[in-house]
This record gives sequence, C-alpha cells and structure tokens, in this order.
Amino acid sequence: MSLWYAAHIVMYVRRKHKPLPKVPVWENIILIKAESEEEAFAKAEERGKQDASDKEDDFLWAGEPAEWVFAGVRKLTLCEDAEKRPGEGTEVSYLEMELPSEPSRWNWLDGKPTNLKSTDLFAEPLAPSERPVALKTRA
Repeated sequence: MSLWYAAHIVMYVRRKHKPLPKVPVWENIILIKAESEEEAFAKAEERGKQDASDKEDDFLWAGEPAEWVFAGVRKLTLCEDAEKRPGEGTEVSYLEMELPSEPSRWNWLDGKPTNLKSTDLFAEPLAPSERPVALKTRA
C-alpha cells in the first residue's frame, strides 16, 4: 500500500567563480507517494539531484554565475492520514524548534534576528563519509 510522505530537501546556491560571504539555503518540502520509507527517501534524493543544476548558464546570484546544489534530505515525515491523499487541512510535515526564551518568539514571528535551534533531525545523523559530496568537508 502506498503512503504519503513529506520530504525536506535542502538546496543551496553556490557561485561558480568566487564564494559567497553567506550561503543562501532553502528547505523545500515536497510530497512523495511511496510503498516504504526507504523508497520515499530514494525518491526524495532523486528529486533533489534533479533540482540541482548548473545546466542553466544564465543563472546568476548577486550578478555572478551560480548553481543550485543539492545538500541532502534533512527530514522525511509520514503525513497525517498517510493512506489518504493529502487535502485541505492535512498536516503534511512539522518543524520542531527551540527558542532561548518565550519573549524571543515575537522576534522570530516578526522575522527579526533571534537564536533558533532546530531539534527535529533524523534520529541517526549521517557520518561524514555517507554525506552527499556537497556536504563533505574539504581537506
């Protein structure tokens, strides 16, 4: 039986000729229908790799040639009512975070700087040797 998953695919921008002072990162959440978590993860990785491209020679970031890079699948969540096709009001994913204090929530909600810790990573983090090439540290 197929189930619905929400895959959190992390992409970032890398300039081709000189590094950026800060790295723009997106976490794209897509729906995936799969028979198992393993199949859903594989489909999510394939989608991320397809979305990453340097094929677009005209893609510029801050006026410089750049490319989208697939960083990895950060999270895979089984949707609420996973056997039914998601519709209006279906919780498809969630983010678990930690703020330093209750008053800091206003800064976060208003889009102002605050310290925010993501606490909903995969239960088993990837070892450096298992990470996609884009995430491995350079020697």
